[in-house]
Amino acid sequence: MGNEELTFRIIGCAMKVHRTLGNGFQQVIYQRCLAIELQAAGITYEREKEQAIFYNGN
Repeated sequence: MGNEELTFRIIGCAMKVHRTLGNGFQQVIYQRCLAIELQAAGITYEREKEQAIFYNGN
């Protein structure tokens, strides 16, 4: 699967979560629902992957 197709499928999952839940929930609720949609779509993912941050010279 190419990047364009993968991007299209990920955005589709995110839009489905948004249409289903609407506004007003905490971010963690959207994260959990998106994880369910990505898994159902067969898309491999990692939630909140740790990464180095460089900010303000640090």
